[in-house]
Amino acid sequence: MKNTRRLVAPLAGVVLLIALASIAARGQTPAFKVGEWPTYGADLKSTRYSPLDQINASNFNKLTLAWKFRTDNLGPRLEFNYQSTPLMVNGTLYVTAGSRRAVVALDPTSGEMRWMFSLNEGPRGEAAPRQLSGRGLAYWTDGKEERILYVTPGYQLVALNAKTGDPVPGFGTNGILDLKQYNDQEVDSVTGEIGLHAAPVVVRNVIIIGAAHAEGSVPKSRKNEKGYVRAFDVRTGKRLWIFHTIPQPGEFGADTWLEGSAAYTGNTGVWAQMTVDEELGIVYLPVEMPTGDYYGGHRPGDGLYGESLVAVDLQTGRRKWHFQFIHHGIWDWDIPCAPILADITVDGKLIKAIAQPTKQGWVYVFDRVTGRPVWPIEERKVEKGDVPREWYAPTQPFVTKPPAFERQGVSIDDLIDFTPELRAEAVKLVSRYKIGPIFTPPVVSRWEGPLATLMLPNATGGANWQGGSMDPETNILYIFSNTNVSALPLAPPDPKRSDMAFARGQARDPALPPAPGAVPAITAGSAAAAVAAANEAAGPGGAGGGGGGGGLTVRGLPLVKPPYGRITALDLNNGEIVWQIAHGDTPDNIKNNPALKGLTIPRTGRQGRIGVLTTKTLVIAGEGGFATTPNGRGAMLRAYDKETGAEVGAVYMPAPQTGSPMTYSIGGTQYITVSVSGPGYPGELLVYKLAN
Repeated sequence: MKNTRRLVAPLAGVVLLIALASIAARGQTPAFKVGEWPTYGADLKSTRYSPLDQINASNFNKLTLAWKFRTDNLGPRLEFNYQSTPLMVNGTLYVTAGSRRAVVALDPTSGEMRWMFSLNEGPRGEAAPRQLSGRGLAYWTDGKEERILYVTPGYQLVALNAKTGDPVPGFGTNGILDLKQYNDQEVDSVTGEIGLHAAPVVVRNVIIIGAAHAEGSVPKSRKNEKGYVRAFDVRTGKRLWIFHTIPQPGEFGADTWLEGSAAYTGNTGVWAQMTVDEELGIVYLPVEMPTGDYYGGHRPGDGLYGESLVAVDLQTGRRKWHFQFIHHGIWDWDIPCAPILADITVDGKLIKAIAQPTKQGWVYVFDRVTGRPVWPIEERKVEKGDVPREWYAPTQPFVTKPPAFERQGVSIDDLIDFTPELRAEAVKLVSRYKIGPIFTPPVVSRWEGPLATLMLPNATGGANWQGGSMDPETNILYIFSNTNVSALPLAPPDPKRSDMAFARGQARDPALPPAPGAVPAITAGSAAAAVAAANEAAGPGGAGGGGGGGGLTVRGLPLVKPPYGRITALDLNNGEIVWQIAHGDTPDNIKNNPALKGLTIPRTGRQGRIGVLTTKTLVIAGEGGFATTPNGRGAMLRAYDKETGAEVGAVYMPAPQTGSPMTYSIGGTQYITVSVSGPGYPGELLVYKLAN
């Protein structure tokens, strides 16, 4: 089904398009109406903010389900990790959905489908490293035409007529552009390990596209496709520029790659959302790490632009400035989310700033024009590890302000202490591992100890792909984060699986029979395994878990103290924490644990990949993980007072939040949407409004 219904724009829509045409003619992105949500992050600044206030503290509890959209039939199999955030523009809601990443246009008041587009990519889609519905799409108009743009699992850019859902004939080839081409490298059209979950960014007539790869705990090879960033013409699909995230010979930063490692190392893409300052004409690229999430011995040197924020010119792609957050990363703390633009006032001085949340629990704040840190970021010595052939950076950047929004490093004081007995068991368990402050390096796993390095935040953060939300009136940034320890062991992988010298894997118990090939057991790391795991649960402690944290446990309880999920409010004007709360009720696996019988446990918060939405008066976020609620098994969508963090309302969801919420208004009614899913519960888009 391509087109189930064609619509004629009402008079108001025609008037709007005439106004948009006038703006577009001046070479600017058209302004959108209050109440619309025209880009993934609400605006090009990635604020995830809306000034709507019909839904507020006095009535949030009165929200009722207006309609829902099920994704069951939009793909060859069900999707259990639905992460998409819709757009609402010019009276239509657009969203990606289903395991084949269909695009659907819906009536925003009823959910009635207006059209649907789905591309069956065959073996190319089945081999893709980033499958399922992805996180969203993009909208473009010049005041005459309207287009929807999205990237398929098989890494093809599709341009659709926003009114009909038909591919745009003049774009690429019949509306489709093969992103594995025009990439300054050879990429196999079917098996090339490159794709994208994120939504494209469109500004003026420029589309900017990043790149993502299979997760890298056990890479197949030290060699891989490179995640270059490119810009394309929105009308034709012609490539406008390319930014080499791994510099080519003679380019700036090439000298940070030693022993010729830039030639074969891959990854280093932008799998997160990107942010644009249209006035300055700058695109901000949050770049991930190079090949090998936990072992970098095959890529000696600092390795620009790995784990860097890079500012490039919108029209040419030329670098304006960069800042590397981690030199030669070996912790998988790559940059997972969009930076946020804010015009802040620091000590009486107005600064055009950019704030980048990270997995390691810091928000790095810069002058977005010059790249200079707003507050000092200090290079400090860090521990050097002893993994054979590894290359270690002697220092790492430490943020001095704002304070970390998440706990960093593992110490005895971090361990669970509900009772003296539980603390003693936690101390005994940790004695087999290496612990230390942030940037404590990985170790080769030894059965006699240490088995691994314990990481906090773990490889998924801290912050993750959902990022933060900012109120532009107060410059307060709100962000959800996970508190969860994970073990990081290294071992030589099976040479049949990988040519890396070391990869993530734990030493075997010598009392057990030797494994084939006499190599240590290695955790699953293939693209297929990663996709299957993602579709079964939203990560450790996410939609599939009890919400109390994955990783090491003591009698079934998380190794470290709660909260396990939190929301932090950070004032970007003074670099201070305004408030911090546990987000989400205490999960069942903690409430009902026999070791805590008779104890009063304060709310612990819950794990998940939880995006927050900020409105005129509220901070809104759903819970991760299924649990018992007053309405039965499910989760709650909660609202907090922006100024204090006090909870002011909650409504039931039949499954946990797995996609970031958004809000829109049409016909005088405000709606809130949230994507939910989890094991046994295929993806749904829930849409709430106030009861009539």
